[in-house]
Amino acid sequence: MIVVTGAAGFIGSVLTGKLNEQGLKELIVVDDFSTDAKNKNLAGKTFNQAVERDEFFKWFDDNHGEVDFVLHIGARTDTTEFNVEVFNVLNLNYSKQVWSRCSEYNIPLIYASSAATYGIGEFGYNDDQDVFKLKPLNPYGESKNDFDKWALTQDQQPPFWTGLKFFNVYGPNEYHKGRMASVIFHAFYQIKDNGTVKLFRSHNPDYKDGEQLRDFIYVKDVVDVILFLMNAKPESGLYNLGTGNARTFYDLAKSTFDAMNLKPDIQFIDTPEDIRDKYQYFTEANMKKLRSAGYSKEFTGLEEGIGDYVRNYLSNNIYY
Repeated sequence: MIVVTGAAGFIGSVLTGKLNEQGLKELIVVDDFSTDAKNKNLAGKTFNQAVERDEFFKWFDDNHGEVDFVLHIGARTDTTEFNVEVFNVLNLNYSKQVWSRCSEYNIPLIYASSAATYGIGEFGYNDDQDVFKLKPLNPYGESKNDFDKWALTQDQQPPFWTGLKFFNVYGPNEYHKGRMASVIFHAFYQIKDNGTVKLFRSHNPDYKDGEQLRDFIYVKDVVDVILFLMNAKPESGLYNLGTGNARTFYDLAKSTFDAMNLKPDIQFIDTPEDIRDKYQYFTEANMKKLRSAGYSKEFTGLEEGIGDYVRNYLSNNIYY
């Protein structure tokens, strides 16, 4: 059996669906199932049992002999949450318990780290495991980096493990995420409701308005990489998961208009002062490590990914 934590969430639910497509239906899905909006992500998917997040470790201790792999995708991902204790409980300490059990029971583990660990990118975006010098910009990023640091110092490890530093993931099944949904999601509904998209104005003289850059990766590519790592089991460690090709917010907005067959109407508003000093003007994953591990599939281009997302999911409120 394969365990998927965060299975009712955005990436976790798409991953669950992809596992089903690959004929893998002996699944244990773990999450906080108290939110109906999130539970819709699992409709139509096949799994053995749904286990509540708070009951998972008892279940794991009782059933570990049947578990072949753990995909630990669940986490609190709200970058606007500043209660450090929330992240200590749900991200850092919860992940430590998952790791410790996978190590003790000799079960391979893939877990979700984040590009938020890189902060403003002053040390680059290289997954060379030199995580101790990184300076995340918020408690969410700190919790992810704290776990990466902890994992790298453990003598007892799972037989195979990877921590995936997700960059800006977008795609179906993020309807429940509210303000933490992707910029594409919000751009679509701004256009649908008002016919225009508002982007943050640049407050950095090195970047024109709308030319701030991010590494946007389609969720379908993310789950393809996870399945590759499950099967190939390359060298354990931290791996970036972006496209390696940063694109502008202007490109993103224009592609969303194009996918909706509308003429672009893009306006700029000031970046709120309380986040200006923490605003990232550029992110781009160095993908050499994953490529060297044997992953050769091309990543979905921004225009193609947005086109698929808008036409086949957002336009009709369809889930993956």
